Amino acid sequence: MPKMKTKSSAKKRFRMTATGKVKAQPAGKRHGMIKRSNDFIRDARGTMILSKPDERIVKTYMPYDR
Repeated sequence: MPKMKTKSSAKKRFRMTATGKVKAQPAGKRHGMIKRSNDFIRDARGTMILSKPDERIVKTYMPYDR
C-alpha cells in the first residue's frame, strides 16, 4: 500500500500541539490593516486552537501528524 500524501497547503498553515489539537493563525491579517478595527487586529494576534469540526478536516489533510 503506498503512503498517503499530506496536503502541502495544510502543512504550511497548521501545526499540531503535543495533545493532538490543531493550531492556526487567525484569518484576515495578511493585508488591508487600514480598514480593520484596532480590536480586530488585537484579537487576531498570535495563534488559536481550532474547533473540533475544523480539527477533523485538517487531520484528514495531514494523516501522519496526529
